[in-house]
Amino acid sequence: MTTQAGARLLEGAPIADEIRTGVAAGVAAFEAANGRPPGLAVVVCGRSAPSMVYLERILKACAQVGIAGRLVDVPGDDPATQAAALTAALHELNADDTVSGIIVQMPLPAGIGLKVVVDAIDPAKDIDGIHPLNAGLLRLGFEGFVPATAHAALEMLARSGATVAGAEAVVIGRSPVVGMPVASMLVKGGATVTVCHSRTRDLAAHTRTADILIVAAGVPGLVTGAMLKPGAVVIDVGINVVDGHLVGDVDFASASEVAAAITPVPGGVGPLTNALLLAHLVRAAQRQATERSDPAAQGDA
Repeated sequence: MTTQAGARLLEGAPIADEIRTGVAAGVAAFEAANGRPPGLAVVVCGRSAPSMVYLERILKACAQVGIAGRLVDVPGDDPATQAAALTAALHELNADDTVSGIIVQMPLPAGIGLKVVVDAIDPAKDIDGIHPLNAGLLRLGFEGFVPATAHAALEMLARSGATVAGAEAVVIGRSPVVGMPVASMLVKGGATVTVCHSRTRDLAAHTRTADILIVAAGVPGLVTGAMLKPGAVVIDVGINVVDGHLVGDVDFASASEVAAAITPVPGGVGPLTNALLLAHLVRAAQRQATERSDPAAQGDA
């Protein structure tokens, strides 16, 4: 599909549909072999409206492919009490063999640090890649679970047909769940990577060198067409609400006049994230089943 200006539009929905088809087949095979479907526990502390919309989408996606989705609501208003309840809930889910994967909805309530989750979650069930073991495996170039949004950005890039090896790649954003995992995966793929952020001087000087630009800064319209190298592939991970509308970190109208290919917001990376999260779950379930049947295979699955 092509925009009026000529940039190829990289849409996530068709890829997500393909991934979900594979997930459904994997779920059916797992259930046939184990007598039950894989299970996903979605843990939430505090029911903000945006969080609940996201969680409902995940649980609906689970039902569509046969995964046993479960919402675990951690009660409490006092941060200390709620942190203790979150820790207890994660330990209980770690020990439950019917739960193959656990995700904790972010952001956590004020006063509860990410370390609470990091200290408690089983890395084998950490399908969104926040545990230091999974982050370390990625950094060292080994297989682990990576954050689903970062994986979605790289999957979109791979489907774009862009050549990563030897490319000049610029990542805007240094968060542990998008920017830094994306940078590590690009390095692993053979790109020369520059990571930019809020303190980068002359951002445009960096972006104009990029054959591949991945933007995850959380700043609407941060990158314009004037900041792009002609023919660049642009992956916009930003999701911002402006005047009641979802927009990305890239000014789509001007960027699409310069880029060779670009993701829209909404409709680009977003649809892939949940589909890949479910794919991670199936992989976790299969690995855990192998380790239960053959403890000597632990770490080799």
